[in-house]
Amino acid sequence: MIKYYPLFILLLFLSGCGWSDKKIPNGDLLLKEELEKIDWTQVDAYPSVDLCDSLLDEAQRKQCFFDYLTVRLQEKLQLDSLTSRHPKIDTIEVRITVFPDAHLEFEPYYVSDSLRFRSQEIDSLLQLRLVNFPEITPAIKRGIPVKTQFILPLIIKAE
Repeated sequence: MIKYYPLFILLLFLSGCGWSDKKIPNGDLLLKEELEKIDWTQVDAYPSVDLCDSLLDEAQRKQCFFDYLTVRLQEKLQLDSLTSRHPKIDTIEVRITVFPDAHLEFEPYYVSDSLRFRSQEIDSLLQLRLVNFPEITPAIKRGIPVKTQFILPLIIKAE
């Protein structure tokens, strides 16, 4: 029995090589499947500010961020003459873009035609008033900072 032991090991070795013949998956196919799994409309973590970073719940952190942003924008725009020049404007919508390098871009977002003719003036006021905005941490998707864009309604004149 012992003299057949090396022959048995040799047969086991030769037949074992056939079992390990696995196909190597196609890299392009794997990439395509992975990209189809990703939900590109959602981020893993919304943009944030230092004040909101201590919150653990993602929904609370998101709400804190939007509340903070709304208050800061309203503070900066209350100082302006927008309400005195245009007393009929009570709310403007601002498209805010947070870039991966943490810089912000503000632009007016108009739905009604009544504000379209004032768009250049409102845009210039936004650009003038919203310089030196506090630092914002960009949104995160799969561990990478990404560009996010959202529309925030700002109440200019509260009655």
